[in-house]
Amino acid sequence: MDGTLVTDDKILTDRAIAAVHRLRDAGVVFAITSGRPPRGMQMLVEPLDLATPIAAFNGGEIVDRAMTVVEQHTLPEHIVVPVADHMASFHLDVWVYRGTEWYVPDPEGPHVDREAWTVKFEPKVMHGLDGLTDGVVKLVGVSDDHEAIAAATTGVAEAFGDHVTAAASQPYYLDVTHPNANKGFVAQYLARRYQLDPGEIATIGDMPNDILMFAHSGLSIAMGNADPQVKRAARRVTKANDEEGFAYAVERFVLPGAVATPPGGSRSARTA
Repeated sequence: MDGTLVTDDKILTDRAIAAVHRLRDAGVVFAITSGRPPRGMQMLVEPLDLATPIAAFNGGEIVDRAMTVVEQHTLPEHIVVPVADHMASFHLDVWVYRGTEWYVPDPEGPHVDREAWTVKFEPKVMHGLDGLTDGVVKLVGVSDDHEAIAAATTGVAEAFGDHVTAAASQPYYLDVTHPNANKGFVAQYLARRYQLDPGEIATIGDMPNDILMFAHSGLSIAMGNADPQVKRAARRVTKANDEEGFAYAVERFVLPGAVATPPGGSRSARTA
């Protein structure tokens, strides 16, 4: 969503909305996934007329358009504190997403105001993790030291292995979720739900955590503003998100290959 479907100012443009409606008219199933919490994507439901599952927290929590939880993958309780401590060792602030709430250690900390404006709700202040280790959907390490984020991403992945998925959703955010809470899982989930082969799926993204979903799609499209490694992993590259790159990708790459939906069925899907 961020860096792909919306602009840097978090605007969903008229052209992007029109592109989604054109997909539906062409029989293409449209779905979104993001590191955001469900409440942070609620503003898309009406303009895009979303009817598909919404995969929040990179697939950690899947909800319907009414924000009712359909499926959830939480971090094992016993590793929440060790993972948070490991991230803190790289001098990252650690946020906790649990249930419908967002907790931060410092409301004046880096990116808190920006995140609150983006997701349209305020965090609660926590004083340690006591009482907050069960039902955790996502831990986020935050720092403007991008090298620290990269090092912490590698460090968490190496230290906790199969117990977590660790990926940078932005250069200043490290997302740590359940191992099934990743965008590759989301692509597979949608394929099963809509009885699709990977070759019938197109994916669009801009960050390293999008590469996992690229691997489960026949057409992978990197945004023009994407990291170089994301562009290398994709089959196509579109314009930047501030240049209507999402709409351009739909118009230029997805719609020409769309197959009309047979009665009662669906033939293609897309996740962003």
